[in-house]
Amino acid sequence: MPKFFITTAIDYPNGIPHIGHAYEKVLADVIARYRRLCGDEVFFLTGVDQHGQKMLQTAEQEGVNVATLARRNTRKFLALWEKLGVNFDGWAETTDQDHKVCVQKILTSLHQEGQLYKKAYKGFYSVRQEQYLTEKDRNENGEFGAEWGKVIELEEENWYFKLSEHADWLGKMVRSGKFAVLPEFRRSEVLNAIDRAGETDLCISRPKERLHWGIEFPFDPDFVTYVWFDALINYISFAGYLKEPGSDLPEFSQLWPANAHVIGKDILVPAHSIYWPCMLRAMGFSDEEMPTLLVHGWWNIKRTDENSDQEGDIEEKMSKSLGNVVDPDQLAERFGVDAVRYYLVRDIVTGKDSAFDMARLITLFNAELANDLGNLLNRSLNMTKRFLGGELVISGYDDEACSGVRESLSSSTDAFLSAMNNYDLPDALKALNAHVVHCNQFIERNPPFELRKDEAQADRVAAILFHLCESCAHLAVLLSPFLPSAAEKILHQLRAKEIAPSTIDSLQWGLLPPGHLTGKPKPVFPRILLDEDE
Repeated sequence: MPKFFITTAIDYPNGIPHIGHAYEKVLADVIARYRRLCGDEVFFLTGVDQHGQKMLQTAEQEGVNVATLARRNTRKFLALWEKLGVNFDGWAETTDQDHKVCVQKILTSLHQEGQLYKKAYKGFYSVRQEQYLTEKDRNENGEFGAEWGKVIELEEENWYFKLSEHADWLGKMVRSGKFAVLPEFRRSEVLNAIDRAGETDLCISRPKERLHWGIEFPFDPDFVTYVWFDALINYISFAGYLKEPGSDLPEFSQLWPANAHVIGKDILVPAHSIYWPCMLRAMGFSDEEMPTLLVHGWWNIKRTDENSDQEGDIEEKMSKSLGNVVDPDQLAERFGVDAVRYYLVRDIVTGKDSAFDMARLITLFNAELANDLGNLLNRSLNMTKRFLGGELVISGYDDEACSGVRESLSSSTDAFLSAMNNYDLPDALKALNAHVVHCNQFIERNPPFELRKDEAQADRVAAILFHLCESCAHLAVLLSPFLPSAAEKILHQLRAKEIAPSTIDSLQWGLLPPGHLTGKPKPVFPRILLDEDE
């Protein structure tokens, strides 16, 4: 059985999870469920990055222990992933003892290999990004932009990783595609950043007198590990790298490298495309053991700028400081999990940005799920119950319209698979909806409720209803990575839950056998009605 290891960026639990966090996790969950449907043995890893200066500052402001704050906020993330049906196999918390041991083993090894050195530094430091800045980080006005937040001057001694030694290698890897960055257009960003990486080394420590909330250096206990160096290692530590005897972590050799390492575009450069591969190489990982980065865009928010000369809304990044963050937990409470999961992966092209639009969420759910798929299922089951007593009959009747349904399902399935294999989730959903629309048009052009009035059309009516129910069963299986709960309900109403295939390879025409008894329809996708619509 092929393996498929998928991991996401781990979240920083210094607040509540927002829609960007939810999108990344749902995106990864859909991919993981799809790969299982393809017959792969999947391991899905996600988690939280609990260390760092910002966590400590927040804890001090709130007057609580920083470990208590980390645990409390982590529970919020876990509760949301459970609500949204995000089904991970491994959960990472950087305060975990297994992770701490792994980080310290790596630090010790890199130190022994001469990859680390200590030196004094005086310069500027971004409190928000928790990193040192150089002159190249200034904008065209010679200032450190708002993206860096509060910038202070620091003079202190720290440990450094020889990042610059690996820059030439990294450039060759990215240009050759051996270190894959998807979508392809994101690769140019990495190449543009590599030259800078070749000029500087990476500071990987913080003095304990300034920051005690971190993993202590095993060979220099006056320092703790820089949060990014610590956090990046979670992708291998929780996959079983250098695990202790008796650990219940997975076998690393059976998982690595990551087939899909899902991250946001904001942490592509420098952390995941510069620091991470160079760290892996320094640890002894081969060129063939580099992960594949799958980079998604941002969910922005629309606002109207009354002072702008341009017409319409302006898109801006969601930010806690701007107070424009969309809470996915509240969305799920108001509109349901199916609506949120569907919208998050239906209305954003993987790798690009999109603007959150509540009206669009409602429109997509009502149009494509309630009106199209939900209506198709209800009509198919109702007519099968009324005209055939709920029992499917293989009448042997066939005509151009029926063969057209089979051809539509075949072409939609092919388009769905092609899109999913290219991580194009919106196009995959569009492919399924194309067949739903075809089936609804098939009913309108070949109405069983009219044809049944002529007894000579009985075989034709039976064939029409079989094609409709069979299509609904196929659609449920293909939709299951996106909406697992809804897909299960559809199969339950078709009474096909026990006979539905576990892999796509087994999804063939004739899934529903002759004499199969279907169940009663019940709305799977009740329309979303706002107060003003009721």
